[in-house]
Amino acid sequence: NTIVTAWLQDDMPSHFDVGGYVVGSTIQKAELWMKSSGVLAGIPFFEAVFNACGECSIEWEDDAIEGKNFLSDNKGNKIKLATVTGPVSHLLRGERTALNSMSRCSGVATLSNRCVQIAKEHDWHGEVAGTRKTTPGFRLVEKYGLLVGGASTHRLDLSQMVMLKDNHVWACGGSIESAVKKARGVSGFSQKIEVECQSLDEALIAAEAGADVVMLDNFTPDKLKKDAKIFKEKYPHVTVEASGGITIETMSGYFSEHVDVISQGKLTQGYGCVDFSLKIVH
Repeated sequence: NTIVTAWLQDDMPSHFDVGGYVVGSTIQKAELWMKSSGVLAGIPFFEAVFNACGECSIEWEDDAIEGKNFLSDNKGNKIKLATVTGPVSHLLRGERTALNSMSRCSGVATLSNRCVQIAKEHDWHGEVAGTRKTTPGFRLVEKYGLLVGGASTHRLDLSQMVMLKDNHVWACGGSIESAVKKARGVSGFSQKIEVECQSLDEALIAAEAGADVVMLDNFTPDKLKKDAKIFKEKYPHVTVEASGGITIETMSGYFSEHVDVISQGKLTQGYGCVDFSLKIVH
């Protein structure tokens, strides 16, 4: 509710909706239409927007199921998802904010779902994950979209899991071992520690120091598979994550029985939006 209220305030900073004053407050209905194919996601945010606007109710169609893939159902035709009822000024006040959140959340879910399906088609055992490359102020929506699409969120914020990237290591004098030990001293037994590694040697040092997860960053597919196999032979219980420049087009080349996670910043940075509209019934 706090996030949604901030969205609405951003759209109406002076607390006066000129267009809303013009149309008045008679009770009217507006229909939500899905105009392009994709995975439906973001219903909780859509509902929260109109709840914040006040005096609005939403009746969802039977097919409007969170996570449903409309890729084949759409076939170029619009799909009615819901009817929103309330004072017309309230409907129009929440319209764009509600559509923006659903459009972007569905976009993340759609791209994530495509990647998850590719992994299943290749019988890969691991997890497709996002990263922390999210839109400021919109992280919750994008992380939620990952889940709806079947992907993993990775850590939600800086308080979840310790991630030691190259900057952290350099700030600790360039020693991975020192950085991991300092991190363990702060986090104790209750949090995992992940270390970003640029080589097999760095990954082995990180695991020896006590890292729970090693990220093999910016490896070529062939080098990743070779080094991940060597690493897992020595540290089978340490999670191996592949990341860095991986996209939906290239991810299949990184599948390996020795890789547990493939993360992609593109899932929350390069997604296309799903098109929705909200139209007053007339």
